[in-house]
Amino acid sequence: MTVQNHRPKIAIIDPNTLATLGLKQLLLNMMPIVTIDTFGTLAELEANDADIYAHYFVSLDIVLANRAYFVERRRKTIVLTLSLTDSTQPSEFNTLCINQPEPQLVRQLLALEQHAHGHGQNLPPIPQVLQQKILSDREIEVMALIVQGLINKEIADRLNIALSTVVTHRKNIMDKLGLRSVSALTIYAVMHGYVDINKI
Repeated sequence: MTVQNHRPKIAIIDPNTLATLGLKQLLLNMMPIVTIDTFGTLAELEANDADIYAHYFVSLDIVLANRAYFVERRRKTIVLTLSLTDSTQPSEFNTLCINQPEPQLVRQLLALEQHAHGHGQNLPPIPQVLQQKILSDREIEVMALIVQGLINKEIADRLNIALSTVVTHRKNIMDKLGLRSVSALTIYAVMHGYVDINKI
């Protein structure tokens, strides 16, 4: 059996291709150990052994049109909504508002993951190569301040280092981790326990 078969699987069921691709990338940044499949309809999901998936991220329209199906699977269903208003959310499901700025969306995803999985304890172990310490202690300090929203000058002042040193650390951090955005860095920092989700 290959490593791929041991990975938990997540399904995204949403006809909006761009939203699906964006969510898939965020989820892969959060949990590189998962496999994510995308479907435009419930029928496509059902044609591909729906019960093998640990979670479904499903558009609100599909959930409303197939409510009984998803109520039966409510523990693994996360409804993708366009509103943050509680009165518009289906009460029996966990929800994720996809119509918000990226930092807030990342924070909500991380909160869902930590709430649902008890800080990841119900997920399979991260491969050994991903557990190795990649960053220096100083880079970890800089990373923590970046994801807490400090700008380069504030980081330099806080750590009593030159602004150019902060810029160098920032570049090295992103290069070592292979990341391209602060959102991806935030996900990495929270998932690896470098920053508490309540501090971002």
